[in-house]
Parts: sequence; structure tokens; C-alpha cells
Amino acid sequence: MTINIYIPRDAGALALGAEKVAAAAREEIGKRGLDAKIVRNGSRGMFWLEPMVEVETAEGRVAYGPVKPGDVAGLFDAGLIEGGAHDLALGKPEEIPFLAKQTRLTFARCGIIDPVSLEDYEKHGGLRGLRNALEKTPLGIVEEVTESGLRGRGGAGFPTGIKWKTVHDTDGPQKYIVCNADEGDSGTFSDRMIMEGDPFVLIEGMTIAGIATGATRGYVYLRSEYPNVHRILNEAIDAARAAGMLGKSVLGSKYAFDMEVRVGAGAYVCGEETALLDSLEGKRGQVRAKPPLPAHEGLFGKPTVINNVISLASVPIILDKGGAYYRDFGMGRSRGTIPIQITGNVKHGGLFEAAFGMTLGELVDDIGGGTATGRPVRAVQVGGPLGAYWPRDLFDTPFDYEAFAAKDGLIGHAGIVVFDDTVDLLKQARFAMEFCAVESCGKCTPCRIGSTRGVEVLDRLKQGIAPEEQIETVTDLCNTMKFGSLCALGGFTPYPVMSALTHFPEDFRPAPVREAAE
Repeated sequence: MTINIYIPRDAGALALGAEKVAAAAREEIGKRGLDAKIVRNGSRGMFWLEPMVEVETAEGRVAYGPVKPGDVAGLFDAGLIEGGAHDLALGKPEEIPFLAKQTRLTFARCGIIDPVSLEDYEKHGGLRGLRNALEKTPLGIVEEVTESGLRGRGGAGFPTGIKWKTVHDTDGPQKYIVCNADEGDSGTFSDRMIMEGDPFVLIEGMTIAGIATGATRGYVYLRSEYPNVHRILNEAIDAARAAGMLGKSVLGSKYAFDMEVRVGAGAYVCGEETALLDSLEGKRGQVRAKPPLPAHEGLFGKPTVINNVISLASVPIILDKGGAYYRDFGMGRSRGTIPIQITGNVKHGGLFEAAFGMTLGELVDDIGGGTATGRPVRAVQVGGPLGAYWPRDLFDTPFDYEAFAAKDGLIGHAGIVVFDDTVDLLKQARFAMEFCAVESCGKCTPCRIGSTRGVEVLDRLKQGIAPEEQIETVTDLCNTMKFGSLCALGGFTPYPVMSALTHFPEDFRPAPVREAAE
């Protein structure tokens, strides 16, 4: 019987040497004449243990990590293919505390299956949602998604069912499903992980969305920095098309749906849905004024659903288990699970999928294990480069859209970046303004000019020039940008700046005063 040895080809694992580990493993299998096969799976999301090698045994999988190329021969000497004892042995991966504490719905197969094997996907529950969807009416699918309480996982948190219902009800000779895979926020990688580790779940989710709304064509707008995703996703799309999952008759039904991947040009602002549409149409990515909404006049002026990767990848579990099943996870108006990405100066960085409701402190201290440096956690930024900075006295805040909004924060794409007590929050505030200035599409004045003036004001503050006057000016600038910008790039830049100023005012004092206070 052929033994399966799993070595990830996830970009995170590749960055840590997984390709060399796989080459060394192939060499050992050949030299020893073993009946073993290497499967290039996705990552489980525990990046401090990558590259993590798993072997399938009679008692289940056994994991080893982090494995270096030089460790491979010793692992085989220790009986790797039988799950033998070794210093790098981690036991059963699902029993590792970081993984055992999770509620994996969207990421249930990630790190387990061969990402480009449709057979493996089906064997682990794939396509059940699509088959259930084909037995419903389009409106019935929309109602199931609405009942689930699923909200946009890209940051805005808009109810997915409402968006789908709008497109369903809008007449048009052609409708589109657009997947926003322009994952550009700092500290985020869940989109990449699911597309590299379980691409068929995204294909299935987009196909269900097409059937539900009457769309027959789909596009994945992929960030240019993800060449590995591009290869894997296209391989999976080709396999889906060959198997009849995509095409003129989806799984032999009366519904048609096909899709393709388009690579973006590297602009952060193209993560905003209307700028994304302009880019997809071959134009310069600039934010469009609303109305009209994309649901009415989107791609090429046709009714369009635009959803984030994780939103669409969550749809198959909803159609498989039912909207009520999914809705039972979470709290308040934040239903289901969310893949939280824990990064920065943290001991256990990785992806942690959980139901809404865990506190920020639990995620940083218990799950993340505190800082990698061992120094105290001073701040965390949640929601990408435009997210607020949170001090420790707000760590009791539950991970929930409304709870975060009530404290002038946002969940965004659910990336948490951890900082220890050496961080300078004035520098971080300046970075937010500079980031906005560099990435602005230039269409509206508050974003284009406000961010540039913001950098200048914070530089004067750093130099100790009339600090109270500079603080008053930057506060006024933030107010103008928040309420006057055309999109969230300028509108959200005030979150990191004002949260840093509010919660860490000592960093905004002139240096001699700050040193005296310390």
C-alpha cells in the first residue's frame, strides 16, 4: 500500500524551505525504494511549525515540524513512514492546541487534501453544497444564504444575502460574479491560503452564486503578488471544467457557469470594489461614485455580485449544512466563523478560524502566545494598514463587527498585527498617512491632499514644532478625510492615526517631554 507523505506547497511554507524539503524527501524515497508518494497539500496555518511534514498511518496522520532539508534523512531513519518517534514529532496535527481550539468550517479541508484533486475534494465533503443548490430555486439559494447571516468577509461586513438578492432581482442580458482576491492588507493571508490549499471551495462558491443570481460568468481578480495562487487556481479551474463542474451544463444541470482568473496590476485601491471593476475592464483603477451600485451596473455596466474570497468560500458549507447551522455560530449580528490571521511580533503566528465572539486578549495572549521577543504586548493593529491600534485595556473587546465599531475600530479582513513595547505609535500614525498618500487613486481631494498634508503635520509634530497646534490640525484633517473621502482608503486612514493619538498620547509629545515622563 502506497504511503502518502504531505509536504505543503503553500507560499508560507515555500518561503520557509518546503520545496527543498520535498526534493530531499523524494530523494530518500528513491534511494530507499519505498512505496511512498509525496502529496503537495496546503498549509494548516501554523506557520511557526512550517514546513510541517505529515505522514498517513493506520492510526491517522502524524506531523513533524518545522523540518529543514537536513532533517529529512534522519526522519526516514527514525521510521517516518510509520509515524516513528523523532525530536520533530508533533503527534496528530488535529490535537496540536492551536488547531484543536479552532472551529474549522470554511477551512475544514485546508492542509488535508491535495488542492488540485477534485476526487480528493469530493471525498472530503466537496460539491455537496453545489448539489444541494441545484435542487433549489435560485431564490431558495439566496434565502438560505440570507438565513445564514453571512456578511462580507473582506472588511465591509455587508450582508451577502442582500447583495445576491439585489442582483437576482435586477434584469440584465448578462450578469457577473466577481471574486475580490486582491488581498492587500498587512497581516492578511487567508484568501491566499484557501486558494492555495482548497481552491475548489472557491470555485464551488462562485458557481453557487452564479446559479443563485442568474450570472453565467465569473472572474477572480487576483493580486499580482500571488503567482503561486495563479498556478494552483488555474489548475483547479481546468480540472473543474474537465469534470463538468464548470461549463454550459454545471454537473449536468440546466445552469451554465464558467470563470477565469485575471491578475491585477498591484494597486492597493483596487481592493475597493468599484476601482477593481475599472481595473478588470482594462482601465486605470479609480473609485467610482455611487449610485449606481455594482449590483445594478457593475462590470461592463451589467448587474454584478462582488464578494471577497472568504465570503464565497463560506457558501458551500451553508448550502451543505443549511443556513440555520451556520447562523448558530457567532454572536449578535456577526454569524458563522471568521479566519483570523495572527501576525507581527507574535510567538504563534498563523490562521485561526473561530466563531465570532473570542476576545482580542484571548486571541493575542492565549492563541498567539504573546510576543516572539518575550517583551510585553503594547498594541495590536486589527484590520490592515487602515485599522485601529488597540491598547491592552481594550483587549476584553469581543471579535464582533458591532463591538469593534462601538470602540472606533474595524475588523476588516481580520488580520491582527502584534507590537511589543518598543513600538513608536507616532511613527505608525505617520506610516498610515504616507501609505494613503502613496496608494491614493487621486480621484478625491480629501484622500489625495489630506494624506500628504497629514505626513507633513506629523513630521512637524515629531520635530516638536508647536505640538498642540499640530495635533489640532491632524485631528481636523482626519475628520475631513473620514467624512469627505470617496472610498474607504481615505475614509479609514483616520482610524490608525486617531486611535494611536487617543490611546498612546505619550508618543505624540515632543521627545524631551516624553523622556522626562518615562
